[in-house]
Amino acid sequence: MELQLDPLFQTITLVVLVLILVADLLIILKRPHIPAAKESTLWVVFYVTLALIFAGVLWIVAGGEVAGQFVAGWLTEYSLSVDNLFVFVLIMGQFAVPRRYQQEVLMVGIIIALVLRGAFILVGATIIENFSPIFYLFGLFLVYTAIRQAFPGDDDDDAQKENLIVRTLRRVLPMSDSYDGKKVITRVNGKKLFTPMIIVFVAIGVTDLLFAIDSIPAIFGITQSPFIVFTANLFALMGLRQLYFLLGDLLDRLKYLHYGIAFILAFIGVKLILHAMHVNELPFLNGGEPIEWAPEISTWVSLAVIVVSMAVATVASLIAARREPAAEGRQDAAADVADEKGTPSTVERPERD
Repeated sequence: MELQLDPLFQTITLVVLVLILVADLLIILKRPHIPAAKESTLWVVFYVTLALIFAGVLWIVAGGEVAGQFVAGWLTEYSLSVDNLFVFVLIMGQFAVPRRYQQEVLMVGIIIALVLRGAFILVGATIIENFSPIFYLFGLFLVYTAIRQAFPGDDDDDAQKENLIVRTLRRVLPMSDSYDGKKVITRVNGKKLFTPMIIVFVAIGVTDLLFAIDSIPAIFGITQSPFIVFTANLFALMGLRQLYFLLGDLLDRLKYLHYGIAFILAFIGVKLILHAMHVNELPFLNGGEPIEWAPEISTWVSLAVIVVSMAVATVASLIAARREPAAEGRQDAAADVADEKGTPSTVERPERD
């Protein structure tokens, strides 16, 4: 359906949301610290509640279909943002960022992501408006991305190795050996040098660019409204840094999450291809006429698939994580019994750090 929203409502909404993000940034700059679990939980709950309230406002202002598009888009972007956190964890570890300053790094990363996604949204909306066959390309790209997500190869672990841009910066910029708090530039023996923080910011920015390329086509598979696309991205990025500290080591336990995300991307990819067939304008397909038998998947079906996929992946991950310590304990017990009997054990005792 064609989205009809008052331009004044859209402007006020975007201004308020940007002000919330700015206030969040100012809080970090004024009081850098490692947030406790309770603090992180309260912030995450606050931002999730804010998103649901906004969905309710959209329901009142524009109807259930538009509200459903926002919720489905927000959940899709939120799930992809959680996947983004895995890479952030690797980057923080790779560059040994002091935990006290990780909040600032994450907030800078979020701002970079917001700017990049905003640019991609404007470009994507313009292309869609003038070239509907782009849905075929978006759909195929998402299916390809889903396959890569479900079956990553060794060469796909981009966070484990420095990309070309980061390596180039190391060569061309005068760099200090250590961090100087959260400063990007420091002074050593009277000489101005960049700190490793600039490398971290660039690595985060490049990562955000890669995720924007994946996530924007995904949400355009749910709604073609630039306003809904942008607000869904805003709400998905809000609370992301608090979620980083809240999940912490739990991220390592979500071993099946990438399968859930892959299924969502594949589903939306197929949905985009079906939509492209439904509004087909390619002359070599059905004479340039719409393919009538191609079904349109509703927003509510999309929302259900997204919720169920993430729920199944999360529950399966947590169940597997609980079983692993139990299996490890049984291996230890078997090894201990073999030691007491003085017989060689076929069970290898796991190595301990």
